[in-house]
Amino acid sequence: MPNSLQDCALAVLSAGDTHDKCQAAHRLRSLWQSGELTIDPVYTTPIPDNPARPKKPELVAPKNVKRRRLGTKEGRFALLHAIAHIEFNAIDLAADLLVRFSNSKDIAEHMRNDFISDWVQVCDDEARHFTMIATLLQDLGGQYGDLPAHNGLWQAAMATKHDLTARLVIAPMILEARGLDVTPNMIEKLKKVSDHRSAECLQTIYSEEISHVAAGTRWFSHICQRKNMDNTSLFKELMAKYYKGILKPPFN
Repeated sequence: MPNSLQDCALAVLSAGDTHDKCQAAHRLRSLWQSGELTIDPVYTTPIPDNPARPKKPELVAPKNVKRRRLGTKEGRFALLHAIAHIEFNAIDLAADLLVRFSNSKDIAEHMRNDFISDWVQVCDDEARHFTMIATLLQDLGGQYGDLPAHNGLWQAAMATKHDLTARLVIAPMILEARGLDVTPNMIEKLKKVSDHRSAECLQTIYSEEISHVAAGTRWFSHICQRKNMDNTSLFKELMAKYYKGILKPPFN
């Protein structure tokens, strides 16, 4: 059993099986909240650039991930599979942030436990979200891994592995925020095809992801204040450097 916060987060990254990764994320939250984990002030264990993953899904270029109409069972399965892949990656994103940045000097020492608690909660939430979507996939007759997926989310994480401020901008403040932009429309489309169970599931995820984006924004602002930097200017600078694309509507 790991006894440091970083070791426990690394155990999440090291779990390749979907069930094992989710259980490791839940264990991380349980041990942290019970006070059984300490923060290793000088963590030297190598951090993998690629977390352990199941053999499937096959990872392909984004342009090779097919889109299907939601009016069909296959279309709903494809949408939910894409969301499951995002949530699965998000588990590792939160765990990776904890391993790499728990000791970051960008965070005031008296705020460190609060910072860690936020991302431990995010990691746990993402594992629960993945399980919810994976169950819906099973009810549709398939499972996570049945369709190809892309690795863009993790590539964005690795581009910012050296800089906590950049990670906060790219992951929660842009990529997760984009989820908040597009999910309400997905929910309405699912309701129109009478898939109310999937719509309710996405509504739950949507509501909880708001706190994830809020956490990213809060800690980004904390760092800007400590460095006496302008939030908007730094956000735009880091977005231009690390975000490979443009922000386009809809905006929530």
